[in-house]
Amino acid sequence: MISILFVCHGNICRSPMSQFVLQDMVNKAGLSDLFFIDSRATSTEEIGNPPHRGTVRKMRETGIPVLPHRAAQITWADYQRFDYIIGMDTWNMRNLNRMLKNDPDGKLYKLLTFAGSGRDIADPWYTGNFDVTYDDIVEGCEGFLKYLKEKGAFS
Repeated sequence: MISILFVCHGNICRSPMSQFVLQDMVNKAGLSDLFFIDSRATSTEEIGNPPHRGTVRKMRETGIPVLPHRAAQITWADYQRFDYIIGMDTWNMRNLNRMLKNDPDGKLYKLLTFAGSGRDIADPWYTGNFDVTYDDIVEGCEGFLKYLKEKGAFS
C-alpha cells in the first residue's frame, strides 16, 4: 500500500482538497486498494475544524466526494507512517523540514514538482480563489500519479 499525506498550513483548504481529489482519481482508476491518503496541518490554528466551506463548495461543484475530515497537526508518528509527505508551498516545506528533523528518509515533496513546476499552490484562505487552487491541485495530483506509475508503483 502506498501511503500519502498532504500537508498545508491549517488542514482545512488545500491539503484536504488534495486528499479528496487524489482519492477520487485513484477510486475512478480502480486503484483504491493500493492507496492510503490523508492530510494534516503544520499549524495548530484549525485543529478539529472541518474542511473550509470553499473547499466543500468546490468539491461539490466538481462531483468529488467530501470525505469525513477534521483538521489535525502532523506528528513524527505521521512521518514514520507515510511514504510520501506532500506540502503545498515553500513555507509549508520549510516548516515540514523543521518539524520532521530535516526529512532523514527523503519523504518530503512539494506537490507541483510532480507537474514539473516549482510554483506554490496559493492558499485560498487568503486569495479566496478556490478554482485556481483546485486546478493546481489537479495538475499536481495527475503528475504525482504519473510519477508513481513511471516508478512502477502500480500498472
